[in-house]
Amino acid sequence: MVDKKDSANKITLNEEMESEKSDQEIARENKMEKLSREGIELFPHRVETTHSVFDVVSGFSSFSNEELEEKKVGVFVPGRIISIRKMGRAIFFHLADSRTKVQAYLREDKVGKKYFTLFSLIDIGDIIAVKGIVFKTRTGELTVLADSFTFLAKCLHPLPEKWHGLQDIELRYRKRYIDLIVNPEEREVFRLRSTLIRHIRKFFDQRGYIEVETPMMHSIPGGALAKPFKTFHNALGMELYLRIAPELYLKRLTVGGFEKVYEINRSFRNEGISSEHNPEFTMLEFYEAYKDYNDMIELTEELLNYLSLTVLGTKELIFGEEKISLKRPWKRIKFIEALVYYSGLSPRKFDDKTGIIEFASNLASNKVPLSYGKALDVIFDKYVKHNLIQPTFVMNYPREISPLAKASRENLEEVERFELVMGGMEIANAFSELTDPKEQRKRFKQQAAEREKGDEESHMIDVDYVNALEYGLPPTGGEGIGIDRLVMLFANRKSIREVILFPLLRPK
Repeated sequence: MVDKKDSANKITLNEEMESEKSDQEIARENKMEKLSREGIELFPHRVETTHSVFDVVSGFSSFSNEELEEKKVGVFVPGRIISIRKMGRAIFFHLADSRTKVQAYLREDKVGKKYFTLFSLIDIGDIIAVKGIVFKTRTGELTVLADSFTFLAKCLHPLPEKWHGLQDIELRYRKRYIDLIVNPEEREVFRLRSTLIRHIRKFFDQRGYIEVETPMMHSIPGGALAKPFKTFHNALGMELYLRIAPELYLKRLTVGGFEKVYEINRSFRNEGISSEHNPEFTMLEFYEAYKDYNDMIELTEELLNYLSLTVLGTKELIFGEEKISLKRPWKRIKFIEALVYYSGLSPRKFDDKTGIIEFASNLASNKVPLSYGKALDVIFDKYVKHNLIQPTFVMNYPREISPLAKASRENLEEVERFELVMGGMEIANAFSELTDPKEQRKRFKQQAAEREKGDEESHMIDVDYVNALEYGLPPTGGEGIGIDRLVMLFANRKSIREVILFPLLRPK
């Protein structure tokens, strides 16, 4: 029996593949056929070039034309054509790579009539390699005077108009490859992301941490309060979950004697999509033995200042219309104090647990039954978070919504936990880790009871993790930082989709 949904998807795909071609697309296909008839290899296996576009620009821009003429620098440089300007028997065009562009100059008397005529079969978007000598024009523009060119790939679709780029937001995310071709500034966002992650690794490696990898498929989801994605392993005949966090495995490693560990990991949470949420996301998690959440505060301030200075050369971030200062120390405020200050509710109101649950239930979008702790979290999201633009450590969360954190030394109903909020977003979450196996088992049972009431985000009982704690977890500080949101801050992007190459989208 054919699944109707699969059948519909196939029909949609077939229709899209066989959709009516535009006149420009037909013309480009005809040009490719003519190139083939002229003996041009349409799909070459490789090309032996001497320079990238970036190499040419970075290596020779500082030279004067006289110096270039004296050196007679020869290059064979590949790139995508992003503009063409014909002037009689001469053609100027620009080649681009992932970082920059360079002008090339083709003259009929230089390359011969055959090559010059062949260039009429080349379109904006095509990829070629140009062989020639580097010089500067009278206006000072670095240029390659072409001796010849080699065809590498045909672009069969016209690119978005030069001056307006790709403006359709959804199309940019759905067809990121076009976005990256025509919007160079977007390539820089992902170059920044790569640089940021590279320096995160450097920061922790220099401090004696080791990078590890932990499972992405879990038999019991844990490490955060979130609804997991389910999958099934056929050979083992068992249900598995995509990880919502690597926390419990990283702490098992700390039990095993790895006193400083970190992981840059992919995690998955079956939750809504928004400007701050994508179901698949990247986190940094790190754990250090013999430390607590106060030490994590110091390390977090140090890390973000290091990244900002190294990657951006400043201790200030521009985020929208706000200027965020990373000058230490950062503001600290207790969770309940933040609720009272920003919600406008009186401190006494928070003593009325039933009233708070009722108040928060009217704010929650999913209308699931709320516990008192989750009600406080809903109020925090509604009234507090968006007000915290400068880096702020929100301290001492309710124990009920922090089942993996050690109780506060000041108030047993609170835990030693902080969230770092910047730019109105949660950036980091850290604990003094709960190390008492008896207390952890009790917390898991409380979570299991909430799960039975219908709360799918609550923890299951992880017996093996409790067993690991029984072998002795030293005092430990641990933290998770959202890489995607951190990139949003550093790249000044207001949507998480802007900093994820291929964000999840509903089928077209």
